[in-house]
Amino acid sequence: MKTLYIDCGMGAAGDMLTAALLELVPDREKMVEKLNSLGIPDVKYELEKAEKCGITGSHMKVTVHGLEETGDMHDHHHEHDHEHDHDHEHHHEHDHDHHHEHDHDHDHGHSHVHHSLADIEHVVKDHMDIPGKVRDDVLSVFGLIAEAESKVHGKPVSDIHFHEVGTMDAVADIAAVCLLINEIAPDRIIASPVHVGSGTVKCAHGILPVPAPATALILKDIPIYGGEIKGELCTPTGAALLKHFVTEFGNMPIMKTEAIGYGMGKKDFERANCVRVLLGESEDKTDKVIELSCNVDDMTAESVSYAVNKLFEGGALDVYTAPIGMKKGRMGTLIRVLCKEEKEEEIVSLMFKHTSTIGIRRGVLDRYILDRKIETVDTPYGQIRKKVSSGYGTKKEKYEYDDISKIADATGKSISEVLKDIGD
Repeated sequence: MKTLYIDCGMGAAGDMLTAALLELVPDREKMVEKLNSLGIPDVKYELEKAEKCGITGSHMKVTVHGLEETGDMHDHHHEHDHEHDHDHEHHHEHDHDHHHEHDHDHDHGHSHVHHSLADIEHVVKDHMDIPGKVRDDVLSVFGLIAEAESKVHGKPVSDIHFHEVGTMDAVADIAAVCLLINEIAPDRIIASPVHVGSGTVKCAHGILPVPAPATALILKDIPIYGGEIKGELCTPTGAALLKHFVTEFGNMPIMKTEAIGYGMGKKDFERANCVRVLLGESEDKTDKVIELSCNVDDMTAESVSYAVNKLFEGGALDVYTAPIGMKKGRMGTLIRVLCKEEKEEEIVSLMFKHTSTIGIRRGVLDRYILDRKIETVDTPYGQIRKKVSSGYGTKKEKYEYDDISKIADATGKSISEVLKDIGD
């Protein structure tokens, strides 16, 4: 199985991920030309050689209007809450950790336009020459960032605005990574737990803890850790790219490595400041899941159905029921739930809350699984999501039921007729 492993021992940022993935591509110059032809307004990509702690790698320089966001964390793009016209002149003397605080050696005066998420969608949909799947990936990643900023600032996503240079720089990083992932086309993407750094970071809103609030929200349910390195190692853009593409976090699997890439940051630490990626062939996939089960004989069918729905909403991998005979001849229901270990406590609470049981059995299961990913395909009805599963010498494809059922409702056709029309 073609596996991409991302080593996040020094966090992750958009430019570092871009440079690392570019090192996996045989013709890097041609790929940089392709990036520069995407049509992102006023953006230019330049791949530079770089060295950290004696290790050689690459750095991706992205300029907007000829200006580069300096520092490793240049793909931060803090939200603005302006009541006045967003097209105005600023003179900046910024600290480099965030887009609003860049430490330049010179003063520069240029127009900053503040973009909403709708503006970003317009750029991605109407200006960029990219495949449909890559476009959807770009919008999904930016949506994760906007949603996190929205929650942090307590505003609707539609009210979130980002300043021009920082935003276009982030669009450039996100588009590059999405295009490179599409080009490399791994069957499976795994990442190490994410090193987020420690201490505080200065931004337009004041001094914030590391990880920054938006980054912390994006990394929810992802294994992260701090450490002795002071500073912000994982940016919102880096976090969102990992959240969108990585299917599991943990140790590198047994794999035959075919290519290795190093994406360098600009800051210097006692450790090599880089993201390392390894591409190769790994064994087919297995994992462990927690099995939780209980027996009930005093719940109605409707109550059991409601409990099952709540367990799925809570993150269960699978929930199923079976009729059983219980003591004194009573008919009952077996409720069995499969979940990841990190969801176990939440699932147990939901089982006690929504069922009548007073005891839950627990087991640990090994399972063989196919690698799974969602693809977006063009059909006569527009774009439809398809679940693609592969491994163990087989490949399975299935259109998303929700998409097919919506088309059936809108057209008055049956599900089988819709599937026939799209060639399934």
